[in-house]
Amino acid sequence: MAKISEAERLQIFKDLVAIKSVNTDEETVSEYLKDLLAKHGIEATIIPVSEHRTDLQAEIGSGKPVLGISGHMDVVSAGDESQWTSDPFTLTERDGKLYGRGAADMKSGLAAMVIAMIDIHDQDLLKTGTIRLMATMGEEVGELGSRTFAKNGAMTDVDALIIGEPSGYRIAYAHKGSMDIRLTSTGKAAHSSMPGQGYNAIDPLIELLHDANHQFRGADKHNQLLGDLSFNTTIFQGGNQVNSIPERAVAEINARTIPEFDNDVAEQLLDQLVEKWNKRGAKLSKETYMSQPSVETLGDPDLISLAQSIAKPYAGHDIEAGAIPAVTDASNMLADKPKDFPFIIFGPGSQSVHQVNEYVDKQMYLNFVDIYEQLFTEYLENKH
Repeated sequence: MAKISEAERLQIFKDLVAIKSVNTDEETVSEYLKDLLAKHGIEATIIPVSEHRTDLQAEIGSGKPVLGISGHMDVVSAGDESQWTSDPFTLTERDGKLYGRGAADMKSGLAAMVIAMIDIHDQDLLKTGTIRLMATMGEEVGELGSRTFAKNGAMTDVDALIIGEPSGYRIAYAHKGSMDIRLTSTGKAAHSSMPGQGYNAIDPLIELLHDANHQFRGADKHNQLLGDLSFNTTIFQGGNQVNSIPERAVAEINARTIPEFDNDVAEQLLDQLVEKWNKRGAKLSKETYMSQPSVETLGDPDLISLAQSIAKPYAGHDIEAGAIPAVTDASNMLADKPKDFPFIIFGPGSQSVHQVNEYVDKQMYLNFVDIYEQLFTEYLENKH
């Protein structure tokens, strides 16, 4: 069979962007990909995770080594669509760029991986080993899809992993962890002219946040590759009327963790602060509703150097390798892997992720199909 043409590569990408998988309905993406793969004789399995939300797994080849390739099928909301120059769910080309929600994060990377896999299969380019596609749901919120893959054993025999998140012509092999935490303070309502009859829920919550900021930011913990720990209150809600003592206040926090100050340490510190202020009369509670550990691999030289050498002619410059600040599905998929496990984040995209008029460079997207084809096959051949 002939390789998938440029027009077909663009049409597949366009089809994926048209599916409004905004934090939901990855089932439709899974069905599209399963049908596409089936047309080329590749069997795929749709894995239910929750209602209308699925993972998808497919593979070509057989035996060891096993190369895992992964991308997520969900996207974030387009926000105020009137602010977009064109329909966010219609892939639109302008000045060599392809615009649409998920164009960078990460339907371009997902499309490029799937097309590369199809071309490798159709051209009989895979001489040894297995390529396993793990397309995930829910990466943008909660990462339940990658947790499902980790729990069902899909990563057990995988010898290397490539995640196609939008790094552009740059490679990452580490990233910070992330935690989303909700702190709730309960008080007693009263008229503001008689505050002694109530208890202001805002006051102890502000005191706790000030204490937490001081302790987190003063922790003096640094990772040479990942940088510093961060702790930010991003949502604060309290009170409902200016002349009433508020009976409830809520703060939501995002922390970006490093191995030297990991999620468990952050949990313990916040628990201690809640206990401290409750002993002083507050009624505070803590809920951690998202916790993803940092990923710090050693940077496998074989995988990284191969990817660098293959991508350099397309980029026209040397390919740097390092860390990224964002969190990926690797937090779950590498949970039981050693630090020397071969892993990279490498995919088409731009810094426009999650923004109005999100885009990917058209030629970069097309190039990554070719980069992936060469990278997947050569890595497995070299490791045989």
